[in-house]
Order: sequence, then C-alpha cells, then structure tokens
Amino acid sequence: MIEPLNKITTKVEPVAILEVKKLSKDFGGLRAINQIDVDVQEGEILGVIGPNGSGKTTLYNLITGFLKPTEGQIRFKGKPITSMRSHEIAARGIGRTFQLSSIFSNLSVRENVIIGSHLRARDGIWGSFFRTKSYKEGGAELEQRVTKTLTFMGMEKQADQVAGSLPYGDQRKLELATTLALDPEILLLDEPATGMNPQETETMINLVKLIQEQGKTIVIVEHNMKVVMELCRRIVVLDYGVKIAEGMPEEVTTNEKVISVYLGRKRKWINAKS
Repeated sequence: MIEPLNKITTKVEPVAILEVKKLSKDFGGLRAINQIDVDVQEGEILGVIGPNGSGKTTLYNLITGFLKPTEGQIRFKGKPITSMRSHEIAARGIGRTFQLSSIFSNLSVRENVIIGSHLRARDGIWGSFFRTKSYKEGGAELEQRVTKTLTFMGMEKQADQVAGSLPYGDQRKLELATTLALDPEILLLDEPATGMNPQETETMINLVKLIQEQGKTIVIVEHNMKVVMELCRRIVVLDYGVKIAEGMPEEVTTNEKVISVYLGRKRKWINAKS
C-alpha cells in the first residue's frame, strides 16, 4: 500500500517594504537615535509612539533623507536608500507629511495638489505653471491625477478655493492630498490628527483606512491614542532614541515600561476601550 504524501504547508512570511537596521543619529555629543531596528510590512499601518524628544521625527527625517544617519542602513523594497537625497527617496515611492501644515496658503487647493504631483510630472513643477510644451504633452495625465486625488479626498468642490481659507481639518486633509498626489507606495504620517476636534479626527481616521484599502503602506506617528488604537495592528515605542517595545496594541499598552515612560494616565482610558 502506498502511503499518502504528507501535506506540506508553506508559511508565507510578511514582506518588509521598508527595513531600518541598526540606525543611529548623533548631533554633536547627543545620540538622538540609538541602534533602532524597525521593519514595516507591506500593506500594514504601523504606529510609532513615544514622549516628546523620543526620536520619532528624527526617525522620519532619516528615512526620508532630510538627515543622514551616523550609523545603520535603510532599505526600501530591498534596495538601499541610506545615501539618497530626499527628492530621490520621494520619487522612489516614500511620501511624508509633517507635524505642522505645510500647504501653500495663498494658492488654491488644486494648485497645492499640482505642486505635490511635480515629481511625477514630465516637466516638473514649473512646467505646470508656465504651460511648457512638455507639460502640455503630459498635462492631461497630471490633471487626471490631480482630479482623482481631490475626488478621493472629498475635496473636489473646494478645488478653486484658496487653501489658507479652509478650516483647519481640511487644511490637514489637503496636506495629505498633496502627498497622495505623488502616488507613494508608503506614507509616513506625522501627527495627522494634531489640533483636530473629535469630528475632524474621526474623518482623518476613516481617510487613513481608505488609503490603506487602496494598497498603501502607512507609518503613523501620533500622540492621540484613540487614533493609534483604531488604526494600528502593530506599534513601536521609542524613548530617548531607543526602541523600548514593539508588538500588538494590547501587548504594548500593558507593557509596564511603556506605561511608566509614556502612557501614564492614558492607561485608564485604554483599558476602558479594550
């Protein structure tokens, strides 16, 4: 009798789209980031939390090329980007928002998104404004991308409105729209819900979920734990430039070290929500 073959089950490991290995950054005698390892899995929403001064923004600046590391490596889709300039990294497919709104307040909503699209435009940003021949040849594609982005963000009716006249929550949405216009594969969001009221915060949460559903990978730095708990299935915690914890929300929020250095009085709120 022939024995049946044993069924072989192959475990599919998550694919890391972004890899940070042994990353360190010194400013004079101060080490702002110390030997950090972080892998971002394709399609996930990863949360990065920690007290002010823990190194979150420095980490973003290193990943996006605004700063160069003292030590360590950064790889995107398996290829090193450590020595690349910020615009080269953005062109590769890494988009980033900032803590403070970075829109051009005197320009229209549409013009802001056009500026955000310039790395994908054949003739760059100036071609879009001066209507060069090269721009006109690729202009239809650019206009389509801008319109598609505004529609996705629910801002198509505000396209001709001056950006600075928008309510605060819509200004933050516009900043996100300008980043999305680059069609990045991974988005680094830096405190997107800062200063928002509860309704604006809920709108932002739903937008981030929709963006992930479009196939984007997202890393989010955020102090608002409601946002983190609703969006993230994995969280990294930094303190004084060191990664002190990593895991699922329920693991991180019950970690005594994380509670002592960061969550503190937020623990009661988190426990009430769990």
